[in-house]
Amino acid sequence: MTLDHLALARSTLDRAAERRTEPGLLDALLADPSTATLLVDGDLAPVIATSAVTRLVVTDPVTALEFTHQAWDGASGRVERLYLGRDAGGREHVVLARLAPPVPGDGLPKGLPAGPASPEHALPGTRWAGLREVGALLDDTGAGLVTASVAMAHWHAGHRFCSRCGARTHAVQAGWARECSRCGAEHYPRTDGAVIMAIGDPDDRILLGRQARWPEKRYSCLAGFVEPGESLEAAVRREAWEEARVLVGEVEYRGSQPWPFPASLMLGFRARAVSTDITVDGEELASARWWTREELALDVATGEVLLPPAVSIARRLVEDWYGAVLRDGGGVWR
Repeated sequence: MTLDHLALARSTLDRAAERRTEPGLLDALLADPSTATLLVDGDLAPVIATSAVTRLVVTDPVTALEFTHQAWDGASGRVERLYLGRDAGGREHVVLARLAPPVPGDGLPKGLPAGPASPEHALPGTRWAGLREVGALLDDTGAGLVTASVAMAHWHAGHRFCSRCGARTHAVQAGWARECSRCGAEHYPRTDGAVIMAIGDPDDRILLGRQARWPEKRYSCLAGFVEPGESLEAAVRREAWEEARVLVGEVEYRGSQPWPFPASLMLGFRARAVSTDITVDGEELASARWWTREELALDVATGEVLLPPAVSIARRLVEDWYGAVLRDGGGVWR
């Protein structure tokens, strides 16, 4: 059995892709007061959070459009519209996403707004929150809505020019494609496959590593992007060797979930090492080591190891190997 109920793989909406080419679809939906309208500001969405529950807030089109005019007009960036689909009750969903222009010389994630135009600009009674913070706390519908919306916001922000001729592009197909204004080429959202693996050794220890840019105590599963012409299993073996000089034999698929920062699909595996000596590359990994279950439980409880958050497939892979939920102790995810 594969991992189920992964935090960001819980979408419940019917995407109704056949509607995307309907002329005037977004205008019609935004004129209908029954349409559920989600606001997204870069990586953030509005939530109501209490001690008991964290809930995504959607509103009616009039309220959402008034908010964009009052809070986002004059701010850097622009608003893109996207048709998300319909829920089980037949209610249609649309997102209005604020995009910021990329900063010259910076990568796409830095070019997106890190927060709302002003902290006070939020729907009444709500606050802005990102998927890393609340993705595991939202219900299935809410998690799916924000995951798709953030992924598409990243894509629109980085694809305003045609890769064939360099002219400007504009959104078509209810926000699910972009068309070049000069050559007419159509461009579609990209998803980058990345493998992530819980590597065990013959003694059933787990291998975890720490990236150089992470805080001292944060450890996670090894991971990396799939290269052109490469199978998933080959990518698992290559990444383990490149990052830690560990040879991997058996590879078993465990599950997948989107990671829209900006456009990854994380493909999770268990893998069995046939060598245990570790030599980190010093670039991808600053350090790595093997843990027994008892050692990892103790280090997590005392804060000596900071595991990935519950929203990540990495956490689920570690707990899948461990055989139970690991309770964090004094360590704080940051």
